[in-house]
Amino acid sequence: MDARSRGQADGTDPADQWVLNPETGEYELRPNDSAERPRTPRPRSAPRPDSTAPARVPGQRGRRAAPAAEDTSDPGRRKRRPKRSRRKKALMWTGGALGLVLVSGSAFAYYWYDRLSGNIDTVDIGGVGSDKVLADGPVNILIIGNDVRTGEGNEAYGNRTNVTGHADTTLLFHVAEDRTNATVVSIPRDLVIKIPDCESIQPDGSTKDIPGSTVATRFNESYGVSGRDPGCTMLTVEEITGLEVDHFMMFDFNAVKTMSTAVGGVEVCLEKPLKDLDGGSGLDLPAGESKIQGEDALSFLRNRHGLKNESDLDRIEMQQKFVASMLRQLKEDTLGSPSKMLDVADAATKSLTVDKGIGSPGKLLTLARELGKIDLKNITMMTVPVKDNPAEPVPVTVVLDPVKAPKVFSMLQNDVSFTEVKKKEKNAKDKQSALLEGTRAEASEIRVDVFNGGGPDGAAQETLAWLQTGEGVARSTNRGNAPAEVDKTRLEYAPNQADQARKLADLMGLPASAMKPGTEDAAGTTPMTLTLGPDFTEAGVPVAPPKKVDDVAQSRADERMCKK
Repeated sequence: MDARSRGQADGTDPADQWVLNPETGEYELRPNDSAERPRTPRPRSAPRPDSTAPARVPGQRGRRAAPAAEDTSDPGRRKRRPKRSRRKKALMWTGGALGLVLVSGSAFAYYWYDRLSGNIDTVDIGGVGSDKVLADGPVNILIIGNDVRTGEGNEAYGNRTNVTGHADTTLLFHVAEDRTNATVVSIPRDLVIKIPDCESIQPDGSTKDIPGSTVATRFNESYGVSGRDPGCTMLTVEEITGLEVDHFMMFDFNAVKTMSTAVGGVEVCLEKPLKDLDGGSGLDLPAGESKIQGEDALSFLRNRHGLKNESDLDRIEMQQKFVASMLRQLKEDTLGSPSKMLDVADAATKSLTVDKGIGSPGKLLTLARELGKIDLKNITMMTVPVKDNPAEPVPVTVVLDPVKAPKVFSMLQNDVSFTEVKKKEKNAKDKQSALLEGTRAEASEIRVDVFNGGGPDGAAQETLAWLQTGEGVARSTNRGNAPAEVDKTRLEYAPNQADQARKLADLMGLPASAMKPGTEDAAGTTPMTLTLGPDFTEAGVPVAPPKKVDDVAQSRADERMCKK
């Protein structure tokens, strides 16, 4: 009898002998007498009756602490009551070198739990990322496609001497705080940026300091060059986007082949035939619909020949469409087949490397249950806005678009949805927004003291010059550094200065949340107080996030390559 259906002589299902411990996220063997002896509920932080260890104190939220012995407990996990394994449980895996973010599973027998645990590789990335599976607020997961050529047939794809790989296909998966929507942002491997200093934990437990790039270099060198690990790639993405990345998932070429085969193939659609008979992959697909898997799927995603400009950006667009098609396949077909779900989970984890914060099937299950709440129509896919590198006579690399990229990053930083998801507005937020409604004073009537409370060096003086020379706010003064730093830019004013505050908010692009009215009127010559925070970038650039970005190409995960 195989692992999925085996039983014991007494009719007991082995799967029922393994239960999920809600404290650790791991499966444990049920005591032999557990069926007869009722369990007495135990406080979550209390020690086990047979343990001499002190009660566990829940860890603090925030960034991961300094490297220490691995603790598989997860204070941030919702407590779940173990269920009998005969009642199916949806297991939503996260990952895929191509953004294969939602993969399903079924009820675990210990055999499968142990097997999947053995498949997963973990990397200690020190203080980078989060030590919690899930924390309050948005979640940012970096999905790294490693282009290492190991594995049968993979040596045909480029550099045969590449034994460590680079950050080739990289996706930032931003999950909204309310879990109603998500944004998947592709980062081009040929994006030229500066890679920051980072640390890499060595096999012996020591830490190696790796200097950043002294000049702008390709993004894909943030992993695999000079000993850089995935934590270095996470730090690089944080530098680019201004977001904190919580976790990473890294896959190699084999994941594309095995997962596309496990789901029974992925539907793609081409406007014209796609042939790469001389380009190394041997890809030969007709116009119209095709279902591809295995080597053909990898060739499709690596191919650039026959596309618009035969560029990496064209290839990214095709990859995003493939991802969307894979997600639909998983939702519409795989979820209904326990055998397929186990096959997909097995295939995914065999090529999976993650950080220790999510380094077990139980922890991935917790993460994936949150991701599984998102409807495909509310998953937006896009590429970081870039333009040709002006420093190259014949552009080969790209740089961030100085106008469009900040808009996208601002929306992500402020958790603004790119979809039409209607979020519930709280009364307090409505009241705050009302502060921007009403009359406006003339710019010449505004009196304001400008402080730097966490903005860039020289921000107060720069803002003062901009207000006085460009906006006509002559009655403004630079007060230097604020007494204390603030989390975000704020404008403090008296009730009788509301018209001045609204006008200054218009000029500065301040959000309603920055408005801090007082309770008593001010004397006629008393100035308002503007304190610039970390969200302030430079004078003339709005502090408030845009509500939408129309000039950046976007797609939705529920869109089909071929219109039906």
